[in-house]
Amino acid sequence: MNVVDTEIEGVKIIEPRLFGDARGYFFESFNAKDFAEQTGINVTFVQDNESKSHYGVLRGLHFQKPPFAQAKLVRVVQGTVLDVAVDIRRGSPTYGRHVSVELSGENHRQLFLPKGMAHGFSVLSDEVVFQYKCDEYYHPEAEGAIAWDDPTLAINWRLPSDKVLLSEKDSHHPKFDEFTSPF
Repeated sequence: MNVVDTEIEGVKIIEPRLFGDARGYFFESFNAKDFAEQTGINVTFVQDNESKSHYGVLRGLHFQKPPFAQAKLVRVVQGTVLDVAVDIRRGSPTYGRHVSVELSGENHRQLFLPKGMAHGFSVLSDEVVFQYKCDEYYHPEAEGAIAWDDPTLAINWRLPSDKVLLSEKDSHHPKFDEFTSPF
């Protein structure tokens, strides 16, 4: 695997090694030993999640508050998303900055997000199957979020605004300057 550091400390792009032939391809989507050796991160994932969405769906920007904060390893099985991590760790030199990475079923890239990131993605293909591993169980009482369209964050979601499809909940999150980070 190839590990690419991003401008936000702890957020890493993981490019797995593919083995292909006339039949198709094979790759290890996760190997705990190799992940720890290559990234320097020891993490124990306890929950896997999958979502299916269509073009224009935007999910985010979500996080879990301590003590139930989650580190995540995200990837796309089918389709294409723009995946976004926003640093919400007070005192971090990159607080309030974001990284965006295109993940697809074709490029097989994964994104590792440490605790203290708000996370979201926009669906750029007709359909997407999105998977992620979490190192903490989901706790609904620990949900937190920031408005996806916050002008301070200035995230280019690569979707026309009239095509963005949100859940009711994602339509009402606070702006970044109205939010107090729990990290």
